[in-house]
Amino acid sequence: MGRKTKNRLEIAAMYLIIAVMFVIIFYPLLWAFGISLNPSSNLYGASIIPENWSFVHYEWLFTSPRSNYLLWYQNTLVVALSVSLIGTLLVSFTAYAFSRYRFRGRKYGLYAFLLLQMFPVLMAMVALYILLNTIGLLDSLLGLIIIYIGNNIPMNAFLVKGYFDTLPQELDESAKMDGAGHFRIFFQILLPLAKPILSVVALFNFMHPFMDFILPRIVLRSPENYTLALGLFNFVNDQFSNNFTRFAAGAILIAVPIATVYLFLQKYLISGLASGATKG
Repeated sequence: MGRKTKNRLEIAAMYLIIAVMFVIIFYPLLWAFGISLNPSSNLYGASIIPENWSFVHYEWLFTSPRSNYLLWYQNTLVVALSVSLIGTLLVSFTAYAFSRYRFRGRKYGLYAFLLLQMFPVLMAMVALYILLNTIGLLDSLLGLIIIYIGNNIPMNAFLVKGYFDTLPQELDESAKMDGAGHFRIFFQILLPLAKPILSVVALFNFMHPFMDFILPRIVLRSPENYTLALGLFNFVNDQFSNNFTRFAAGAILIAVPIATVYLFLQKYLISGLASGATKG
């Protein structure tokens, strides 16, 4: 087999794998969107391309007095933005300390971060429930935000710390010679160079509250405090409920804020700001 033929076969195999993954990813999405356009409220007789398609379910979500969809959307946005902003800031502080400072317990702190990543948050659900109940934050968005932030710190701090380690120490030393303090070095020099990795952390932190169901199910009790995942679940979980098409419509709209944040951070996600840090 010639080299040219071998290269063509490799390229064809790669395109075939991409095509298969494309079908696996987008086929369920197309079905969800098609179901949301079916005028009926159940899955029987629904099709991926409905004959009499309608946006009646989207209209019901936003206009019906029986729908709490806008309230759930607001709750989820509050949680997602809080976790993304506060969590990313705390992660950056933690990663900077472990990357640039040498202190007692630093080595074991890094080991603790690695160890905490091995255990899912489900293992601590009982303890978290008791803790939130003790401090009066059960069935509140604030309690949910605190748990999300604390849960994201170990993994993300270790990730950002590795990125900070790639930034040369000469940047800190040059800034100190010019009279810059630790906070100025962090905010004006290292933080701008770390935008790519911080954008990834912020995006993941923002997406998590939209996708998570188990933690809100345990923490939240009042319907007015539900997040989208928990509220939409009740569309198809309650007794005698048959709102699969409304569930599909609400699920499709979840992608709007996530896609918006992704497009806003895209230039940071694909750029290497640290590549030219020491030039000149």
